[in-house]
Formats: sequence, structure tokens, C-alpha cells
Amino acid sequence: MRKQALSDEILLKVDKPVRYIGNEPNSIMKDPGKVAIRFAMCFPDLYEIGMSHLGIQILYELFNRYEDVWCERVFSPWIDLEKLMTQEKIPLFALESQDPVKSFDFLGITLQYEMSYTNVLQVIALSGMALYAKDRENDDPILICGGPCAYNPEPVADFFDIVYIGEGETKYRALFDLYKRHKASGNYDKKRFLREAASLGGLYVPSLYEPRYASDAPDAPLVSFSPLYEDVPAVIRKEVLSDLAEAPYPEKPIVPFMKVTQDRAVLEIMRGCLRGCRFCQAGMIYRPLREKPLEELKRLAVRMLENSGQDEISLSSLSSSDYSKLPELIRFLIEYAGEHQLNISLPSLRVDAFSLDVMQKVQDVKKSSVTFAPEAGSQRLRNVINKGLSEEEILGGCSKAFKAGWNRIKLYFMLGLPTETKEDMEGIAVLSDKIARLYYELIPKEERKGKVQIVTSTSFFVPKPFTPFQWASQNTKEEFLKKAHLVNDTMHAQLNQKSIRYNWHDAGASVLEGVLARGDRRLSSVLKKVYEDGARFDAWTETFDENRWLSAFSSLNVPISFYTTRERSLSELLPWDFIDIGVSRRFLEQEWEKAKREEVTKNCREQCAGCGAWIFAGNHSVCPQTDRQGNHSVCRQTESA
Repeated sequence: MRKQALSDEILLKVDKPVRYIGNEPNSIMKDPGKVAIRFAMCFPDLYEIGMSHLGIQILYELFNRYEDVWCERVFSPWIDLEKLMTQEKIPLFALESQDPVKSFDFLGITLQYEMSYTNVLQVIALSGMALYAKDRENDDPILICGGPCAYNPEPVADFFDIVYIGEGETKYRALFDLYKRHKASGNYDKKRFLREAASLGGLYVPSLYEPRYASDAPDAPLVSFSPLYEDVPAVIRKEVLSDLAEAPYPEKPIVPFMKVTQDRAVLEIMRGCLRGCRFCQAGMIYRPLREKPLEELKRLAVRMLENSGQDEISLSSLSSSDYSKLPELIRFLIEYAGEHQLNISLPSLRVDAFSLDVMQKVQDVKKSSVTFAPEAGSQRLRNVINKGLSEEEILGGCSKAFKAGWNRIKLYFMLGLPTETKEDMEGIAVLSDKIARLYYELIPKEERKGKVQIVTSTSFFVPKPFTPFQWASQNTKEEFLKKAHLVNDTMHAQLNQKSIRYNWHDAGASVLEGVLARGDRRLSSVLKKVYEDGARFDAWTETFDENRWLSAFSSLNVPISFYTTRERSLSELLPWDFIDIGVSRRFLEQEWEKAKREEVTKNCREQCAGCGAWIFAGNHSVCPQTDRQGNHSVCRQTESA
């Protein structure tokens, strides 16, 4: 009989105790005595957030297909339970077995967003281990992290034994086999194991590298970053799964006992993106574009729905409308959904490929809202960020949505983008107003289903590694707020402002995200202090305390501005330069220079012969993507309008 880590008495004292009991349908149980490796897979946030993450589910499926591995799930306990666990000295446990995480061989933590870093330390501490990797024992679990934030792992590098760079399907089997050999030797030494693991490819072992700075000053730039031993690779190349056709996928997804954020079956249709938005990290690090075969998607969709009992399926990708077989897949899903009374969700559709006839079919009754992401308020700035979207296309997409029966549209923009002007900011309000007016111009009064509702949201620009904007300066909190208020004031000056609701993200959190996104190892002391001062769930508005962070930076004499407001020179060594993502630094530099010169001012574009990416007219540019044979292709661009 499975033991229970938490007593009924404790479970009755906490919010949503179902988060912690496990045993859900399709969760995997194994005999711990019959496996060689136990892996605790952690999403450092609440259960309902982590259970909505596809990457966790894919690795859970992959690892548990191995007969010699048992992978279990771990999530951050909410503040109420953490307090009780600390008082009662209850160690953090895995859901399936309820065994302490410290008894496992590996603890894997996904890094999906920077503001989860204090939760990473919470997980390590509650597991009963020292925070810093150098202070942990030989028999403690190997701590490994991955995910998008791992593309600059330096702020958290001191806390991990291994950082996995790239897609998880390729190297874990080799890592597990290496671990088994070291364990079977009878003289297991973690340091020897890590030294050998570093040579497997795609695995960064922070303890084997030394960063050096120009001086001991807290704002001294990085001047060198090198391995400590000759047999340790100087460059870590990201791991890429070349063929999605045979990739493992959760055909029996776990069915939570509670409602989670994405409470539906999720079908990944492709990886990568054809677009070249200069602010977008995902569009760079997940290249090249790879599609799953249509017939495999049909099979997976049926299997997942049958095995989970879900009544809705969602398509997952960076830009679903770019999937080459989307019409055929939609026709199949519509037919299947009609027979089985299922709903279909289509996120990631673009305005310039927006098919309202498809949307009408898959959402024939419920028309909640349509979401567009113009990102910038003017055509000039959309050209600078290489968004590839004209105002005509935006208004055209909204027109189709209105005519198809929608009267609620969500618009997403960014403030603080490089080269931004007052006119660009005011353009957010102007474009929102144009869309609101369009509804009343197009839809006769007798056919309207209430007033139009335009919900305009602005996030604040955060420069991310491996984008053309990785060298850009970031605004201060005060500058961000001034810009948001300018947009808000312009909104209120519009005649249709009652139809428009405007909101913006937390400016202080955006600045801190910028610090952590481009930070170096010197930030580990800040993270440790802010965690010890009580920081938890910083991605949550109700628990985020900006003053706690500012106090930590101040007390440790770490200048925030060094990481945010200064523009980097192209000659500066960046903390993540030792990672090779397959997109050349030369290409990123060229794109950054183009954006600064504002070369791209015309609304004309041509499609790259090599990768299909839309690129605005300008000088000839080497395509950052390779074709299926691995050959580079030159983007054929013209200056003609």
C-alpha cells in the first residue's frame, strides 16, 4: 500500500490539498526495487501550473518508457504547506511514491521563466540539501535543469550540477547509462561522474568552468569564460531532435483531480518558427522548423482523447497557422469532434493567416474572444522588430472576426522596444481605437451582439539572450510606467475609449526579469539572500515583493543598472556566449545593426527560399535557418516596394 507523505491533519489545513496526493489516472507507478534510476521531475511552481506544461509531460513519458528508470513529479508547495512542512520537518516528496526527493538519483528542474528562481531554491532547501552545488554531499541527487532559461544558466549555475542545453529527448539515455556505470563501479564519486558527463554533448557542468571579470568591482564586465580542464568542451552545442515523427509523446496524459491552467489534451504539431521577430527568444532557440507528420498527429489526437476522457484538444506550436497540413488536420479534428462532442482550441494563429471560416467551425457556438499580437503601435516600429505584420493585415483580420460574430478582441503590445518614440506609443491607443471604430462601421446596429470590447495589454520589453536585441538597453521602472501612462492618457482621449480596456504588466517585475535574463554568476548571492528573506512565487502578483529584491541588491552592492539600462557593445563577452544554438552570432549582430539603423521602412517583404521566413526588404542577409539537408540558404531580398 502506498504511504502518504502528509497526514490527513495537515492536508485539512492547506488550500487545495489535492495538489499533493498524486495517484491521478494515467500517473505511472513502478516498483522502486526494480529500477536502477529514480528521477524527480520538478516544475518549480504550483501543481496546476506545472501540470499544464507540455515539456514535463513529454519527458515524464520518455523516462518512464525506460524499464530501468522511474520518473515521478514534484511541484512547489504553496506558502501554507511550506510553513507546515518546515515546522513539522517534512521533506519535499514526489507525488507518485510520496518518497523524499533527497532519496532520488536525479532532481530535474525546468526553468521556464526567470521569476521562478526563488522557487528553485525553495525546492532544493525543502528537499533537505544545501543550496550551492559545491556544498552538497556525494550521495545527494544530481541536480539538473533545462528549459528556455537554461540558455543563460549563469544566474543559477552555482546551484546546479548539470545544465541541459536543448531538447531533452536526445541525451538523457546516455546520461543515465553513464550514471549506472559509475554507480556499478562500487566507488561512485560525483565529481568524476560530472567530469565525464560534460563530454556527452549538450550538458554544461558549471563547476568545470571559470568566469573571470575585469576587476573585483560589482559592475566589472566579463572578460573570459573557460573550462578548467582540457577535456571539457569550451562550447556547448544545443541538442536538437531532428525527427519528430518517432519522438515519444504522452498518449496517456495524466488526468488531474483538479482544474489546471490548461485543462485539455495538448497536441504538439511542430517545433520552431518561420518568423524572425527580433525580440523573440523562442523563435531563435527552437530552430529549425520541424513538423510532425499529419497521420501521426491524427493517431495521437485520438489516443490522447480516448485515454484521458478530455472534452477539448488544443494545438501547440509557436505559430500554428504555419503548419503546412493545418487545413487537413483541422478537417479531421472537426469531424472527430463532431462525432464525440469535443471542442477544439486553436492558439497561436496569426492575423495574416487568420482563417475565420476555420475558427467558426471549431468554435461554432462559443465566441469568447480573438487574440492578435501587433506588438508595436506603428508600422515603423513593427518593421524595426521584424514583426512582418502590416496595419492593413491587422484591420483585415479584425474585420473578418467582427463579420464572423466576434465582438471581443484582445490585443498584445510591448512598451520599451528599441528605437521606440512617442508616436509609436501613442500608436497603440490609435490602433486600438481604429479597431473599435471598425466594428461599428462594419456591423449594422440590428446585427450587433452588444458593444465591441477591445482589451489592450502591454508588457514591457525584456532583452533576451540569443536574440538580435540581446545587446539592447532596457528601460527603468520609472520609464516603463511613464510610457504606460502615456498610452493610457491617449486611450482616454479617444472617442471610443469606453469600448477599450487597457492594462499593463508589473514594471518592477519586468526590470528584475531583465536582470536575471542577462545576468552572470554574481547574481547567485542575490538570489540566495532574497530567498532567505522570504521571496517565493515571484511570478504571482499577490506574492511578489519588489522591495525585498531591491533590498537584496542594495545590501550586496550589486548594481541593477549594470544588467539593465546599459547597451552592450558587440565586442563584450556575454555570459551565454559559450552556448551554440545553431544561429550564428554574426546573423544576430547584423539584425541588431539593421534595427538600430531603421533600414527597414518600407512595407514590402519577400519569403526566404531556404526557410520560408518572411523578411522585410533590405540588404542581402544570410538566412539563420538551415534546410532539411542542413545546407545554409541565402535570403533573396529586394529593395523594391
